[in-house]
Amino acid sequence: MDIGYILSGLLVGLLVGITGVGGGSLMTPLLVFLFGFKPAVAVGTDLLFAAITKTGGVFVHHGNHKSVEWRIVALLAAGSLPASIATLFMLNHFVKVGKEITHLITFTLGIALILTALALIFRSRLQKAGRSGEEHEPGRFHHLQAPATVAIGLTLGVLVTMSSVGAGALGTVALLFLYPRLSTLKVVGTDLAHAIPLTSVAGFGHWQLGHVDFTLLGSLLIGSLPGIWIGSHLSAKIPEKYLRPILASVLMLIGFKFVL
Repeated sequence: MDIGYILSGLLVGLLVGITGVGGGSLMTPLLVFLFGFKPAVAVGTDLLFAAITKTGGVFVHHGNHKSVEWRIVALLAAGSLPASIATLFMLNHFVKVGKEITHLITFTLGIALILTALALIFRSRLQKAGRSGEEHEPGRFHHLQAPATVAIGLTLGVLVTMSSVGAGALGTVALLFLYPRLSTLKVVGTDLAHAIPLTSVAGFGHWQLGHVDFTLLGSLLIGSLPGIWIGSHLSAKIPEKYLRPILASVLMLIGFKFVL
């Protein structure tokens, strides 16, 4: 195991614990740019990494806080899991016909990072807009909630399977706007619960395509688990309003580097 991978896992774990931003938006670019992994391997390994690390978080949210809305999880999964499987079939087709999928994955990764950065920047405004509209027109989202939630899941299914990015920040922001009466704790718990089956299906599919490095995966887990624990305790002492804009700017720059 490489000490650099362990330290990277520790760093990402710290940032995830402090900011709550999904590890994919941080880990995947780090693996590509710092360690030179192929984008497909970085994405595949990070998906399984996310599935494992987020499982513990769901036990806390469901067991201790009762903050998972399973109906919303089911609606999201109804869109995301079929979309993930369809995306994996498409990637497998590219592999079989001998086409280079690196550019496709890299471009999608860049788009997902840019969207994540925008979600971080406008998260508070979107949440306020959702609550303000609900106060003036109670129930205005009610008839749209189910189909819109499935549509959000479908979009996340494609993005996450292609890039390992989006399940955290994008999913949370969409739910905050669509379900303005839901507490932030329940939105986070629900989004986290949905991320597990999605990243598991997508990660397993990438494993079958040969895109997972298990030595790397083990090293990242060794570093990230204590990192998340430490970061969670530091989050109360470090102002989030300073960290989020900096993080969003970095993700935006990396996203454009992938796209251009």
